[in-house]
Amino acid sequence: MVEFNSLRRLRYQCHNDPHPLPAEAKISAQARLVNSHGRNGWAFTLPQGEIFIRKAQLEDAPRLRAIYDPYVTHTAVSFELQTPSLEEFLERMSARMERYPYIVVEEQGTIIGYAYASAFHEREAYAHCAEITIYLQPTRRHSGIGSTLYRVLELFLQEQHFLNLYACIAYLPEEELQAITASGADPHLTLDSVHFHAHMGYELNAYFAHSGYKFGRWYDMVWMEKMIGSHGAAPEPLLPAEVIYRAWGWS
Repeated sequence: MVEFNSLRRLRYQCHNDPHPLPAEAKISAQARLVNSHGRNGWAFTLPQGEIFIRKAQLEDAPRLRAIYDPYVTHTAVSFELQTPSLEEFLERMSARMERYPYIVVEEQGTIIGYAYASAFHEREAYAHCAEITIYLQPTRRHSGIGSTLYRVLELFLQEQHFLNLYACIAYLPEEELQAITASGADPHLTLDSVHFHAHMGYELNAYFAHSGYKFGRWYDMVWMEKMIGSHGAAPEPLLPAEVIYRAWGWS
């Protein structure tokens, strides 16, 4: 059972990030609409070079599955125990792409990461909420690519009129990490995702102790939340994802 003080410290860390990123509305001003290999998307110039963000295609599935695989087989970031087959991966992509954004990021013509949104809950009253997910090729983490990809995803959802975003993240309190090894490192999990989301403006919303069993130990799980719109008397109707793709010139 997690102690209250651990939860309070995590909340404090999430509320006191010293390096806030630019507001979502600024991201489109930093982008250039370009066409790469017959596909339109946004190009961004980062310190290490240019990246290209576009709508995912079903034909990207093998590459995306390959990026996802090490998160399943070598980490507790995903609570899946086996990497889904290509057929299952395609089915998941198709189901999510019917309503939500599913985008990829390329570097020098190679997909190095992807992000998507999915239903937070099946009940209709939750319609303006979305769960968001991101996976990057491990060597491209801590490069600014993930934050740029996430900002684009958030802006897309904002323009669809979604209001609440949620991220489900595997977690271990620091005192448990210290108990695992002298260096305080679990071979299968770091706190990077919690820190990343805090940096992006997400706040701790819920904590579930010992909710996932993987690699012979129990892992906790936290939900982090970000509001990207105002909650008026009645929300604006949600727009289909394809409307935003067309508006952005990505179709």
